[in-house]
Amino acid sequence: MVRNTQKFSRLRSLGIVTAGASVLFMGLTAYNNQDNLCGAFVMPFVRMLPAETSHNLAVWACKYRLYPASDHTDDLNLHSSFFGRLVSNPIGIAAGFDKNAEAIMGLKDLGFGFIEVGSVTPLAQSGNPKPRVFRLVDDRAIINRYGFNSDGHQVVMQRLKDLRKREDFNAVVGVNLGRNRDTMTPIGDYVKGVFAFGPVADYLVINVSSPNTKGLRDMQGKKELTELLEAVNAARAKLKTNQNVPILLKLSPDLELRELIDIVSVINNKKCRIDGLIVSNTTISRDNISDVSLANETGGLSGEPLRERSTRLIAQVYSLTKGSIPIIGVGGVASGADAFEKIEAGASFVQIYTALVYEGPDLVERIKCDLSLRISELGLPNVGNAVGSNYLKYLP
Repeated sequence: MVRNTQKFSRLRSLGIVTAGASVLFMGLTAYNNQDNLCGAFVMPFVRMLPAETSHNLAVWACKYRLYPASDHTDDLNLHSSFFGRLVSNPIGIAAGFDKNAEAIMGLKDLGFGFIEVGSVTPLAQSGNPKPRVFRLVDDRAIINRYGFNSDGHQVVMQRLKDLRKREDFNAVVGVNLGRNRDTMTPIGDYVKGVFAFGPVADYLVINVSSPNTKGLRDMQGKKELTELLEAVNAARAKLKTNQNVPILLKLSPDLELRELIDIVSVINNKKCRIDGLIVSNTTISRDNISDVSLANETGGLSGEPLRERSTRLIAQVYSLTKGSIPIIGVGGVASGADAFEKIEAGASFVQIYTALVYEGPDLVERIKCDLSLRISELGLPNVGNAVGSNYLKYLP
């Protein structure tokens, strides 16, 4: 009886995925010829599927480049220098969407200026038990507790190597590094990541801020972070190629001011210097949530409820560092206004993710158009001139 029930469950899951993929494919095919079908047909259907299933379908659609490529030409006032690389716009896809570097070409088609994959762990691991992703539709938010599900260094590294061999490959790609759940050498896991991806990535991210791996956030402590960043910098110096690969640190939005001050003191240490900060990861806070039925689900909260918190943290970091280190702002960005808010608070670049779940792939173009218009209306020659221009407004 148990065996039959398990078999039925597997068949049911297969049926959902197959039906979802078929409808998604038909909808996207139609969308090639009529832009508004995605918002009117495809996205509402996808949101009827289990959250993780729809996520997998979206990655699948990008992997096979089923979404129509954007024909939008980015305005010159959005062109930016991204850690030594010229990008046509400062809008990127955050880590967590394409965990295993399967969908990079499709994401580039959507018009992102840069793409971040991962988090990637040294050894492959399945992550936390399902269900582990929850939509809070009324809040335009998501709670996830994936727990670094990853194909592992070797598989993801080979995918990136294969991409680099393509003549049509010109994307700026960063790799977000994580540690294995049961590792006995957490610092060693990040060092392995530097050696594995330093030669094939445009930048690396040290992720010690996810709330879904036990003990991970403890590595943001002053002593732990010092030891970690010293080891990471030493590993980068030993790379045979790409010794100057930029290294960024991703911070939690739940840090207190005293913790931020400690972190800034660490990264000011020559042996611990990093090239940029990502502010911020998901939050364990449940402030501003109306969907009380899901509020008790453990995991990181992203989307609209995180927006003000992450913007405030950006302003604090910008103030503490005196604008000396580039910041990638992420958390609750769903419009050009949201992106500009992050920029005037101190972010040089902006990432999105959760809003794509609710708005669909054309959100990327809408954000860029709106942001460019705002820059023009302010009489600024470039988006870079707006960075940190009003950070005091967002300080607590």
